[in-house]
Amino acid sequence: MVDPQTLADVLNQALPYIQEFRGQTFVVKYGGSAMRDPELMELVIRNVLLLQLVGIRVILVHGGGPEIDTWLAKLDIPKRTLNGLRVTDEETMDIVEMALAGRANKALVAAVQREGGQAIGLSGRDADLLEAETISDDLGRVGNVVRVNANVLNVATGAGFIPVVCSVATDADRRALNVNADSAAAAIASAVGASKLILLTDTNGVLSNKDDAHSTISELTVAKAKQMVISGEADRGMIPKLEGALAALGAGVASVHLINGGTQNSLLVEVFTHSGVGTMIVR
Repeated sequence: MVDPQTLADVLNQALPYIQEFRGQTFVVKYGGSAMRDPELMELVIRNVLLLQLVGIRVILVHGGGPEIDTWLAKLDIPKRTLNGLRVTDEETMDIVEMALAGRANKALVAAVQREGGQAIGLSGRDADLLEAETISDDLGRVGNVVRVNANVLNVATGAGFIPVVCSVATDADRRALNVNADSAAAAIASAVGASKLILLTDTNGVLSNKDDAHSTISELTVAKAKQMVISGEADRGMIPKLEGALAALGAGVASVHLINGGTQNSLLVEVFTHSGVGTMIVR
């Protein structure tokens, strides 16, 4: 954990970064323990609002696997996965949309507004914000984003709102599709011309040794990130994050950051200090 007393030190280093990033857009994929723990949620939201206060436009993107699992268990619907993705039949898709677009999304919107911000909760189905195509018959209603209606997000951030987007998309027939939140965040960052995509995780970034939580790689090149995916050096949970990072970088996003959302003020430390606190991937 970062000592809260060091926040003043972070802000003392922040001025040149504030001048550089003012007017730019950051996309923050919000998840992991930082979404499940109310105290961590409060800290992350305060960091987000400080970014907005200094002139950075912020878009929050979230999933909500634990919320989905809770409701599946309550309704006695079995959970099935394939290659790390949730198999989503019609019945499960109804639960996914209820859990993400309903409870998880509105809880996050409320958290932003409790801290004094103004948020707009959006599903990827609103105004065809996220259009996707199904991946395979075996996965059912699971999709990859193929188009983003960036205008909706640009209008919202330009008016001073923080869009909070859940990872439910629409297909060509306007039916719901379940989308990996890391992939959705990467597609959104690419579409809005974000300078940074920041993925909050439960690890200290990308690890050189999967079994050593302290083996964080401070900076990764695209080539090394690709190698880690291909070789299996990255564990299963990290692979979609790295794949999303690579897609965003290939589409023009300047840098992607993977940080531990459970580390106090990690968002500010990563953005406003030279050393950062997680892993930065650059082209």
